[in-house]
Amino acid sequence: MTPFTTLTAIAAPLLRDNIDTDAIIPSREMKTVGKTGLAEGLFAGWRYTEIGGRMPNPDFVLNDARYADARILLGGANFGCGSSREHAAWALAEYGFRAILAPSFNPIFRGNCVRNGIVPIPLDPALFDTGGPLTIDLPAQTVTDAADRVHGFAIDAEAKAMLVGGLDAIDVTLRRADEIATFRLNDRTQRPWAYL
Repeated sequence: MTPFTTLTAIAAPLLRDNIDTDAIIPSREMKTVGKTGLAEGLFAGWRYTEIGGRMPNPDFVLNDARYADARILLGGANFGCGSSREHAAWALAEYGFRAILAPSFNPIFRGNCVRNGIVPIPLDPALFDTGGPLTIDLPAQTVTDAADRVHGFAIDAEAKAMLVGGLDAIDVTLRRADEIATFRLNDRTQRPWAYL
């Protein structure tokens, strides 16, 4: 994963509560088992005027030229609710989003974001002047708007370390490879019957 320290970018306002994972990436858009090929289906039910079609809906925020380069998404409460599909985080990341600001997140979705390089920031977008870019400083745990208003946010230490270090769950495990090897050696001695 790409490490995340600071980001200054335009934020796209999708200020709806209870945006579920099926809205983020509808099941009909999941045509791959990998992490790629999903960006086109991101918010497909809202982004396009017909189901299965690709005619852009001019009223949808991601089709507005002002937000063409948005890397921050502003959402409503309970963002990422619904199913636990990790494809939602994959689609957001492939589209280019690196952070989501919302008053609250579904816990499983929040974890999927962290494991895929997206910073889930539990702040209400109403706190910010969203007319200009926002600056996210993950090490300092702050978001600054174009009017220089600064708000701190909470993030657990492990999630912060993963995002700043660009680490996925496997990378975090491999950082303890020596401890794992020592455990296995001791366990093999204590329980030889468990090993072939």
